[in-house]
Amino acid sequence: MAEMVNVAVDAMGGDNAPCETVKGAVEAINADGRVKVFLAGREPALKEELKKYTYNAEQLEIVHAEEVIETGEPPVMAIRKKKDSSIVRCMYLVKEGKCDALVSAGSTGAVLVGGQVIVGRIKGVERPPLAPIIPHINGVSLLLDCGANVDARPSQLLQFAKMGSIYMESVIGVKNPRVGLVNIGTEEEKGNALTREAYPLLKSCPEINFIGNVEARDIPEGGADVLVCEAFAGNVVLKMLEGVSAALIAKIKAGMMMNLRSKIGALLVKPALKQTLKDFNTEAYGGAPLLGLNGLVVKTHGNSKAVEIKNSILQCIAFKEQKINQKIKEQMVLED
Repeated sequence: MAEMVNVAVDAMGGDNAPCETVKGAVEAINADGRVKVFLAGREPALKEELKKYTYNAEQLEIVHAEEVIETGEPPVMAIRKKKDSSIVRCMYLVKEGKCDALVSAGSTGAVLVGGQVIVGRIKGVERPPLAPIIPHINGVSLLLDCGANVDARPSQLLQFAKMGSIYMESVIGVKNPRVGLVNIGTEEEKGNALTREAYPLLKSCPEINFIGNVEARDIPEGGADVLVCEAFAGNVVLKMLEGVSAALIAKIKAGMMMNLRSKIGALLVKPALKQTLKDFNTEAYGGAPLLGLNGLVVKTHGNSKAVEIKNSILQCIAFKEQKINQKIKEQMVLED
């Protein structure tokens, strides 16, 4: 019998909490009997939401947390002062070994700070990167870092590449993933001081399949399986891709509704278009893991709906079963 994967879920974090969070948690346990969810939040509100659904009660447990860390609060202060918040409760469930992972759509700053301060880094990891999956024309890539380390060092980019390669191969199933350094040109000498210093480190590392620099325009075409950069560039890339995707979809829908002819054409292409848009829907891939911690921390979008919460919970199963943390620890030992 498969071992249960215990996931702490910040039920009060995000724009649509607790409604969508609870719904996503229920959908996750109904989809897979290997997962147990620990819902952290205000118990009366959670019980009221749970009345709407049918689920296996043995797969869900409420952890009462009276406080909520709001998005605009200073993260360090909030983590220190709001010990009874849903995010902090989740962090301690992971730290104490009661849960294998946590999922939160709440304050990004609080998740990043709590992950490092409470859950703690794996020995040897300099900085844990936030690593979302981004779809491209032929599949998906892993982008790291996209929000945790704005001022990274070359040695940290090398660690991002190693951890990203482990994740892509073990969780996503990409054999010998291609690692690309996000840059403003493909030539080795291009870029700023960080990328120019990081390039030779990546090039000389035998543990990764480094293919060189990757320009932003090559990312949607699948220029690399693992995209390495510091968080400033990564966040700009991620937000641009999300914005362009949303604008393009809106433009296509508007064009299809212009006149009778376009509406008839829309009916003909709808099945193919629906499948294409599904492939580019980031909700299907869950949240962004904060790699390199002593437990799995997954950050989802602040406006996450139930489907993204559900998929974020389910991705924790593969993370545990593939022993990602153990593999990262082994990689860090090799560096010593």
